[in-house]
Amino acid sequence: MDGNLSTTQLVIASKRGDNEALGRLLEQYRGYLIMLAHRYLSERLRRRVDPSDIVQLTFLEAKRDLPGFRGETPAEFAGWLRGMLKNNVATAVTRHVTTQKRSLKREVHVAPASPNQDSGAGWLGQLPGSTTSPSGVAIRSEAVLALVEALHQLPETQAEAIRLRYMEGLPLAEIVERMGKSDTAVAGLLKRGLQKLRTLLTADDCPWF
Repeated sequence: MDGNLSTTQLVIASKRGDNEALGRLLEQYRGYLIMLAHRYLSERLRRRVDPSDIVQLTFLEAKRDLPGFRGETPAEFAGWLRGMLKNNVATAVTRHVTTQKRSLKREVHVAPASPNQDSGAGWLGQLPGSTTSPSGVAIRSEAVLALVEALHQLPETQAEAIRLRYMEGLPLAEIVERMGKSDTAVAGLLKRGLQKLRTLLTADDCPWF
């Protein structure tokens, strides 16, 4: 398969039964879905429900239910995935809150996962300015956690635009295609999102913006 296929072309190829295209397509949305799972799950629930597990379940359902997907664009595909993710989060909440006898308040707090692990902050693991020194890693981990919490306070579209531009390093044209919005709309999301982040974070908290 051509490694330079656009997201739209991957959607079309996936609908035609190309499993390799579907795998590549789903991976493009992993970071987006992990970000959403973090947003939808409370801090207490994230101690028991790994957002990456919710995303993996969503991927399995997407592969199973792809014949029922009627859209044609990346934005429609993202919306379809988002709907499945919300259902899976709701199921997790029901299972771990409504039916569990053990109170979440009794849970022992665990340290947040390293940004290099495949869980909550994994999609932030490749931020610029990484360092391998122990002190540098500790400082960077604190900055990543501060950024995650700040992104939770942004509207979903602003947070996704910032993630694609600054975490994945995508050009504006690809972000436009991925989000199904105009150049002007995406530029506005980035501008407003960055302005809001700068009010939430100090230079020490997050030096990347």
